[in-house]
Amino acid sequence: MVAVYKPADMLVHRSFRSPGETEFVLQTVRNQLCQHVFPVHRLDRPTAGVMVFAFNSEVARLLTEQFTAGEVSKHYLAVTRGHVGEAGYIDHPLTVEDDDYDDPRTSKNKEPQEAKTSYSPLAQVTLPIPVGRYPEARYSLVHLQPHTGRQHQLRRHMKHIFHPIVGDTTHGEGRHNRLFRDHFNWHRLALLAIGMRLSHPLTGIPLSLTTLPDEDAMTLFSKLGWNFPALMPIN
Repeated sequence: MVAVYKPADMLVHRSFRSPGETEFVLQTVRNQLCQHVFPVHRLDRPTAGVMVFAFNSEVARLLTEQFTAGEVSKHYLAVTRGHVGEAGYIDHPLTVEDDDYDDPRTSKNKEPQEAKTSYSPLAQVTLPIPVGRYPEARYSLVHLQPHTGRQHQLRRHMKHIFHPIVGDTTHGEGRHNRLFRDHFNWHRLALLAIGMRLSHPLTGIPLSLTTLPDEDAMTLFSKLGWNFPALMPIN
């Protein structure tokens, strides 16, 4: 198996919804390693961070079973609107949404699915920049841990508790997205998969795969006064 860092705005593999795309994580990893690799889980196109691929179909099956059974502990960082005051737990079912990788002919007529997320604030900032009728803009750096794997779960759950993720053009707020574009040159979703814990598919040995945010994200956090790696939530 191999773990890689998926860049933001890059599809994992070919998609019915983006027929003009020519670069994919799956093919890039295959080219870099000069061997076939198998995907075992997904990251939304705008989300950056850690992904795992298998070197053969049997390992892919075993890893996929771990993800499907909820045995993989996944950890994310997000910049959200407003000050998140304390840790919490979101238990809010979600209906099926369009996915980057789904066939558009697939039926979406399904009942809401169980969806659960833990969150905890790591840092906050107040910017002397007016937004709407408010003289200041407030943001938080939040550690997110999904316990289910629904489509766009973290983005939809943070919107549900009125702390949408910065840069989310579907579930976020345009005024705050524009503020980050204009003042910080930030043009993407502020959501990063920074690590996961799982078992090695053959030996069962616990594995902890972690990464620092990419250079652009680190620059943004520095501008907001947030120090890394001191704020890393997992070891």
